[in-house]
Amino acid sequence: MSKRWKIRPDGSNWGDFGPDDQLGRLNLLTEARVLEAVKQVRTGKTFCLSMPLDLPGGNAINPSRLPPELKPVIREGEIAFDGPARRDNPLQTDLLCDDAMLIHSQYSTQWDSFAHIGAMFDADGDGEAEHVYYNGYKVLSEETGKGLYGAIGAVNLGIENMAESCVQGRGVMIDLRAHCGDERRAVGFAELMAIMAKDNVEVAEGDLVCLHTGFADRIVEAAKTPDPQPVGAVCTVLDGDDKALLNWISESGVAALISDNVAVEQSSSVAREMKVPGPVLPLHEHCLFKIGVPLGELWHLSELARWLRENKRTRFLLTAPPLRMPGAVGSPATPVATV
Repeated sequence: MSKRWKIRPDGSNWGDFGPDDQLGRLNLLTEARVLEAVKQVRTGKTFCLSMPLDLPGGNAINPSRLPPELKPVIREGEIAFDGPARRDNPLQTDLLCDDAMLIHSQYSTQWDSFAHIGAMFDADGDGEAEHVYYNGYKVLSEETGKGLYGAIGAVNLGIENMAESCVQGRGVMIDLRAHCGDERRAVGFAELMAIMAKDNVEVAEGDLVCLHTGFADRIVEAAKTPDPQPVGAVCTVLDGDDKALLNWISESGVAALISDNVAVEQSSSVAREMKVPGPVLPLHEHCLFKIGVPLGELWHLSELARWLRENKRTRFLLTAPPLRMPGAVGSPATPVATV
């Protein structure tokens, strides 16, 4: 048992991958499973599963996450964009462009690391709940004792661990939109199983499960034809309050859960009526805090989902590492599906 905790949460897998584990279910993406995933490549056709990273645009979907800023670098007091190299030497014929980006790590197509969501939990058994994250880690610098934005950020559970694992394996598409349309409602365990049965979708241990709802399409369409009203509450979400659904995520052995909507489940930006103490995002708590299943959000899945349906397939090779940014709790991603 880890020295960080004496008691682990009910339904968690803390310690199952070792007392100091930082990868959770990504440990299931073994070399053998990557080889199995490669067998899904039959045509060589590829799909980019990222929206443009300046979408959804504005901050209506999440007021605290702002669009990226792209600006030129200043080099020796001058803008380093379309700059002639002859400034340094009249014989040089090059033109130089150099820019910088300021981007919120969870603004657009993204991964959530295990440092994104923790819980108040009495892990040491002293009767007092403390701030705890996956596998009993605390999001602070063990060296300095500083908080989240101390010397080295989210120690142990930063997104760099996920990047170093490469995140490549067998993707599985569950096409909610094909069965549910664009109606905004929560899909629970029973309906999810019925949809999977109709489409002959099989999910096995170590799979990277993608949920197509069509929400990202709404965001892309809104960017092409601006509307004063932001994209509203449309398209399906998973029912994070459905215990049977959470149990399925645990028992299925999925390595990651991915969607094209804001939060996979009902977003925290939508008010929830709380009658008893508990998480605002129960699926997030279950996946990121208890069982180490990373969440992908706002992926652009529609083109891939259409192709898979037309070709009567549900599986593909998925390659989706985040940025290797030490200490970050989330990261933009440019996932690639290969069929």
